[in-house]
Amino acid sequence: MYNQTLCFIKRTDELLMINREKSPNMGMWNGVGGKAEQGESAIQCAIREILEETGIHVLAANTHYKGSVSWIEEHQKTGMDLFLIEVEKNFTYNIPKKTAEGILDWKKVEWLMDSRNRGVSEMLQQILPTVLNEASPVEHVYTYENGDLVQYEKRKMVQI
Repeated sequence: MYNQTLCFIKRTDELLMINREKSPNMGMWNGVGGKAEQGESAIQCAIREILEETGIHVLAANTHYKGSVSWIEEHQKTGMDLFLIEVEKNFTYNIPKKTAEGILDWKKVEWLMDSRNRGVSEMLQQILPTVLNEASPVEHVYTYENGDLVQYEKRKMVQI
């Protein structure tokens, strides 16, 4: 478990995304999430961050662990745990919604995955298919040397 989470709220073929106000990924669309507080589990962090950033109350039973994404640079490994929450197709959430973290809006998965889309990171486009489609959690590991990506690995992992 890492001390950060990244969460995706799915309604049919759309995800509730945030266009971030601050780094990292400032000005880009991403899932919601953040850093765990002292003594907080990954799922507790995900539920709290979703509530804080969106105002949406989710239950642990509806919050599915989908793996992790990590970065190794200069022999230091950091990362975040990935979660998927699926809501009913008639779930109503008024958008766009401006928050302290950024602007929330529903985005079609097809739009997010379009290779011409410069409003999302390449990393998001690599991890999103496994978050949405794989039954088992997947670990995504990015290795950097001198700031350059030198290796990307994707592997199945055991449920936490």
